[in-house]
Amino acid sequence: MDYDTIALRRKHSGAWRLLSSDNVALTLGFLSRIFIDENVREIAETDLINRLDDELYALNQRLGEDTYPKSAKAYLADWSAVDKGWLRRYYPHGSDEPHYDATTEVELAASWVRDLAPRDFVGTESRLSTILELLRQMVYGSETDAKARRAELLRRRAALDDELARLDRGEVALLAPVAQQERYQQFATMARDLLADFRQVEENFRRLDRNLREKIAAWDGSKAELLDEVLGSRNTIAGSPQGQSFSAFFDFLLSPERREEFSELLHRVGTIESLDTGENRLRHIHHDWHAAGERTQATVRLLSEQLRKFLDDQAWLENRRIMDLISSVQSHAIELKYLPDVAIETELEAPMPSIVLPTERPLFTPQRQMELDSAIDEAVGLDLDDSVLYEHVYVDPRQLARSVRASIGSAGQIGLAQIVEQRPLTHGLAELVTYMTLKDEMFDTVFDDEARDTVHLLADDGLDKTVRLPRVTFVRTNEGAVR
Repeated sequence: MDYDTIALRRKHSGAWRLLSSDNVALTLGFLSRIFIDENVREIAETDLINRLDDELYALNQRLGEDTYPKSAKAYLADWSAVDKGWLRRYYPHGSDEPHYDATTEVELAASWVRDLAPRDFVGTESRLSTILELLRQMVYGSETDAKARRAELLRRRAALDDELARLDRGEVALLAPVAQQERYQQFATMARDLLADFRQVEENFRRLDRNLREKIAAWDGSKAELLDEVLGSRNTIAGSPQGQSFSAFFDFLLSPERREEFSELLHRVGTIESLDTGENRLRHIHHDWHAAGERTQATVRLLSEQLRKFLDDQAWLENRRIMDLISSVQSHAIELKYLPDVAIETELEAPMPSIVLPTERPLFTPQRQMELDSAIDEAVGLDLDDSVLYEHVYVDPRQLARSVRASIGSAGQIGLAQIVEQRPLTHGLAELVTYMTLKDEMFDTVFDDEARDTVHLLADDGLDKTVRLPRVTFVRTNEGAVR
């Protein structure tokens, strides 16, 4: 690290700004207890304000009334501001209340302050063994020579055979209490660091998503080339090294055999008397890993859905002029993002206000009632032909229904042709059609398209005519049988 690197980190690091702020004790103490010690990954604004109110009240009572004069909501707004970036304020899907989560800057600051505490015991042997084992995995994991890998496996088998032989002779080599305590401290440190890394992993996924969106916003080629670039890019969320490593880790957590083995080992470590395992949270650290991993997986799914929707919106924009303007603004914003501090100013024309005067509204106007004179004056001296008024034929369906009910009799059914034969039609075809459309609760009308009946009717000209129609049968219903 050189002078320029340190100066750049000091200027842009949120963790550095947090450690150098005036209220670092309040900010870091409260945020680390809520989001790190309790492993809270999402909390509603109301709950966080209530907890911060209690914290501020207790501190003001102990240190003085004016120690922290602002309200809890004002502190949260300050901590989540763009120039601070210690809290991420967002709206979850389906919620109208903002939620908060700590950023990686809080994790880095809390880890640095935690490491400032003096350590009575610093283990070196266990870390050396871990380094040696990591070197072996890297060397022999990338070895392509089959003989070399076989030699390494034979060496491991010889070591295991030697240990088994010592056990058969009654020689049991146990780890010294100091070595056990050293390895437990290393395990605790790595377990806490791994839990803290989940926020960094989630932030890396968000950064990949932003970079991909910037590439889409500044794209000036065809849509087909854009899709090829997006789908084939190694910077996609799932195909990135970060995504591949996280997928392998999450598969390890979801493996029932490995999870059961890990839980058993944690339980047995907790029963070792020589170990100082006062931090009970480490016994359930794998549950915290799983919860944090689920949160990260949900973030990846949400980013993927938003990215797909973003691509759909880009593909279905119909107004080319608006799309060009938006792309131009986004391209300039990306260029200005990497420039040094530049004062960006712009002017907007004030929109014309729409003025509505109450006196311009029309008053209520009642509708005018139209008068209708229905009186008909007696026609005098007019030769009118009123015979058409008496030519109208009306068929009463109720009378026909009564005829059907009376004709059914004890047989329970009767055909339309039989009824017409017993009661000849007096209104011709209109009466026949009315028979076929009868609806009554005492009987049902059944049509048989395969059979044909012939019905005689008297036409207006006095001639006897026949009509062939599908067989129509009136069948008494259960209700009619009861009556």
